[in-house]
Amino acid sequence: MDELVVSTEVYADPEDVYAFLLDFPQYANYSEYLREVETVTGDGGPGTRYALTFAWWKISYTARSEVTGVEPPERIDWEITKDIDAGGCWRVTPASTDGGEAAAEETDDAPCEVALEVEFDPGSASPDALDLPRLVSFDWVLKKAIPLIRSEAERVVERAVRDLEGSRRDVDLDVYVDSDRI
Repeated sequence: MDELVVSTEVYADPEDVYAFLLDFPQYANYSEYLREVETVTGDGGPGTRYALTFAWWKISYTARSEVTGVEPPERIDWEITKDIDAGGCWRVTPASTDGGEAAAEETDDAPCEVALEVEFDPGSASPDALDLPRLVSFDWVLKKAIPLIRSEAERVVERAVRDLEGSRRDVDLDVYVDSDRI
């Protein structure tokens, strides 16, 4: 499994951050390639299913995902339910006050850490999932699309922080990658 973790501090109440992240349909506002998130069934808790429509280059694809577990206000687990072995979670944890006290005083909010964790197995991706243009191989699409996962994860976290805090700032991201493809 390839793994990617993007984390940062956000100056907002952990309960507010958790509620914000539980609203999966809003994610289309943060991603360059995610066009729409439709709630298929559920209210955001375990068992909630979503249809996530992605568009890149000449390709459109609707992934099916499911919330597999929640631990309010600390964790939201999800998985992709067809075409690829993939899943992950959002983690929200109180951050240490070391070095963050001044920033917390400015916003009247204690900082917390937010992390997006993604695991996937590119070898499990189904070539039948995409309607590709003639003369375009599935392997070529994977080779071009997989590196986009990191930039998309970074973009989603940065934009979510902006909306959570209500202002723009340079967001320091910690990125962990356990893959030579990302």
